[in-house]
Amino acid sequence: MLHFLSGKNIVVLGLQPWDIEIGSNCKNIALELSRSNRVLYVNRALDRLSLLKFRNHPRIKNRLDSIRGHKPDLEKVNENLWSFNPRTIVESFTRIPFKPVFEYFNLINNKRIAKEIERACEVLGFERPVIFVDNDFFRASQMKSLVQNELFIYYIRDYLVNQRHFKPHGSRMEQELISKADIVATNSVYLQKYAAPFNSRSYFIGQGFDAELFENSDNLINPSDLKNIPGPVIGYVGFITVSRLDQQLIYEIAKSRPEWSIVLVGPEDEYFVKSSLHDMDNVFFLGHKDKKELPAYIKHFDVCLNPQLKNEQTEGNYPLKIDEYLSLGKPVVATRTEAMEMFSNHTYLATGLDEYILKIELALREKDKYVHKRTDFAKAHTWAQCIQNLDDVIHSLSNQKAV
Repeated sequence: MLHFLSGKNIVVLGLQPWDIEIGSNCKNIALELSRSNRVLYVNRALDRLSLLKFRNHPRIKNRLDSIRGHKPDLEKVNENLWSFNPRTIVESFTRIPFKPVFEYFNLINNKRIAKEIERACEVLGFERPVIFVDNDFFRASQMKSLVQNELFIYYIRDYLVNQRHFKPHGSRMEQELISKADIVATNSVYLQKYAAPFNSRSYFIGQGFDAELFENSDNLINPSDLKNIPGPVIGYVGFITVSRLDQQLIYEIAKSRPEWSIVLVGPEDEYFVKSSLHDMDNVFFLGHKDKKELPAYIKHFDVCLNPQLKNEQTEGNYPLKIDEYLSLGKPVVATRTEAMEMFSNHTYLATGLDEYILKIELALREKDKYVHKRTDFAKAHTWAQCIQNLDDVIHSLSNQKAV
């Protein structure tokens, strides 16, 4: 039962916009919060560099239309949820190395966005809302003081500060925002440990997945571009990028076991597009699919794969696709990381080629052995439970203050 997060007005600042083509933790959280609260989802404000480089992109055109008043800036998603395009353009300056200059422009951006949020809140009748910031430690760095609020929650779902875009100022800015927050919520124990030195009110609240999408799996038909691929099929679903996936490991697995079909479903980055994997007879790239199509592909894999690189970005990230794989009862072989340890009783964890080969062979032998245990484990990871965990934290802290 929700104690605090019910009947509230909540402003969500999403690092990813509502109209992004791929899935988003923050969007799922906003949808779940909207079951019991009124929610304003603030899209990233249009920045000047994106305007210059991608002026003809549909999303940029959408933002410009909102700014110019050619279309509404507030769009109703459901009875309690609104997507909001701030009618402002922010400056692009993240590569500036000088701290005073960076912080000057960053404050200007924060003030522009805050002014727009206050305008939207006034339209919707949001007074002193709860503010929920999704990993956006630049654009929301001053939001706690600029927008009157009842509670300020900073949510960490990815370790971003080592990425090139954020490196010059990311660590400092995120640590400062963590220290300011009333509560820091994370989707992995690794990220909770990262945040804890800067704020003792840092909590792991778990992670959800779109369980409804993976129901009624008995009726899933083998997709046409998969059914003629010879088995056994060792499959991966998700964004195919060298920042997260071990391209060389995939190549070595395919080379070591030519009798296996390695199937990769999802959009590729430029490095994978150019990789020698495309020249291998037993590696199949099936391209981007609508999320509603993905369960059918997973259902007809023999073994599901998550061959992550081990780096700061992947070590602590909650692997959402693992829940999706397990929800269909599939055996999973994945790179051993700290975040994956919570799945260790239900997946096959591996490091390096030899261990990967052994674990895939074991998974193939046991693919029908633990189906119900896998599905039951995955079903415990819902967005509703994630929000309940956050609510329990807030309720517990409120009780402590009352004592």
